[in-house]
Amino acid sequence: MDFKPFAHQTHAIEHILTHPKSGAFIDMGLGKTAVTLTVISNVLLMESIQKVLVIAPLAVAKDVWTEEVQKWNHLKHLRVVTVLGTEKERLAALEQEGDIYTINCENVSWLVATLGKQKWTFDYLVVDESSKFKDQSSKRFKALRMTLPKYTRITILTGTPRPNSLMDLWSQLYILDRGERLGDTITKYRQKYFNAFPNQGYTRYEIKTP
Repeated sequence: MDFKPFAHQTHAIEHILTHPKSGAFIDMGLGKTAVTLTVISNVLLMESIQKVLVIAPLAVAKDVWTEEVQKWNHLKHLRVVTVLGTEKERLAALEQEGDIYTINCENVSWLVATLGKQKWTFDYLVVDESSKFKDQSSKRFKALRMTLPKYTRITILTGTPRPNSLMDLWSQLYILDRGERLGDTITKYRQKYFNAFPNQGYTRYEIKTP
């Protein structure tokens, strides 16, 4: 099938291509995966990108990226490897030749521990559903944080960038710019943009208004 992008998809493709560290906050069903794969196809040809790591929820990592590649004619040359299953199966997958390697969010810590600093060969990171990394104290975020300097390109995707509150944004934006916009710690983000209201062991934060 030929891919005929809608206006919002064309805009997203152009934005990601011209902004190496960028986010596409697009609602579910509006083509985030096809958009990102189109970008990947372009940068694999035009830039020094060689291996793409896609981190996604399990069902998405297992099926969606492979299905999208098979669906569109301009993407069928892309090789998608799913790094899923038992540890033995994951290790075998990492040895396969591919362009895109998909892994579920829960195994990010395992991947970082397994490959470490010496064997990390991914130079483009895609976090599909970046709100899964909204908790800056989680093991998955801390593991992913260690790898951020290694990527030439980073793209985060979600239709719900703030599922609970604006506090959810900090870690997702940190993945893109390592604190350039919102501060290099969640504490600095809170101090700059929120008022704190302590209450019986719990602190409620409200966004500061002009």
